[in-house]
Amino acid sequence: MKSCVSTYSYHPLYNGGFTRFDAIDKTKELGCEGVELVLDEASAPAGTSLLDYTRALADHARELGLEVPIYTTGANFFVPEPEREVERVCRHIDIAAECGIRLLRHDVAYSYGSYEGVKTYRHVIEKVAPYISQVADYGKSRGVKTCSENHGRLMQDSDRMLELFGAVNNENYGFLCDIGNFGGVDEDCSVAVAKLLELIVYVHAKDVFTKPGMSYNPGRGYNVSRAGNYRRATIFGHGNVPTFQILKAIKNSGYDGFVSLEFEGMEPTMLGIEIGTENLQRMIKDLG
Repeated sequence: MKSCVSTYSYHPLYNGGFTRFDAIDKTKELGCEGVELVLDEASAPAGTSLLDYTRALADHARELGLEVPIYTTGANFFVPEPEREVERVCRHIDIAAECGIRLLRHDVAYSYGSYEGVKTYRHVIEKVAPYISQVADYGKSRGVKTCSENHGRLMQDSDRMLELFGAVNNENYGFLCDIGNFGGVDEDCSVAVAKLLELIVYVHAKDVFTKPGMSYNPGRGYNVSRAGNYRRATIFGHGNVPTFQILKAIKNSGYDGFVSLEFEGMEPTMLGIEIGTENLQRMIKDLG
């Protein structure tokens, strides 16, 4: 497997003059082999198209010897006009294709929103699956594979993800496995990842501190899981997620691609990225 850093990891620094180009430079300095570009319609500087900006970022990375294995953006197909969302995400696929990026990650749905019917995740899957498949088909026509991760609470559980992939049933659509996110819905991360090994096309490395909900609220920095347990993102390798165990299972399943550090802890950003990358690279080396 190969180490990578998501540009999302640097996001607290962007308001202080630090740019995504600086993030790419730092990722190279850390000895990584790739950089994940996380972009949306508001990412490009004023007067620059998102296509031109993405191309400049990708070219800069490749000039430094870094691969750009994935383009990551948001999406929500459980909306009143999902056709418009399909069109929007397909524009991002066009950008990825034009920039030679062969994998695109998009979200599925964040919540029930304004929906007033009986609220079940199966209803959401039934509604969104055809549109996700349309996006995957378009991606195939442009040479881009699409994927979604265990993210957003509503579609985060391993069993829900399995049902989603079964409903979409598209060979051009895969699973981006965030090894720490299953805890947000109170699942054992190692058990949950094991259920989805055959579907993995990309991996996010994340770590989290957890405390039982029966404990006193630990305060700032912690959020609450679906069942009321306390969680705080932290430096990769410092938390309670069985990170090496999970990476070993993923490696043994046959996956040998990139693993992107996704740091979102409250520790100083650069320190968190540096230590997390060191830990990720040591784990990858020890996996052989």
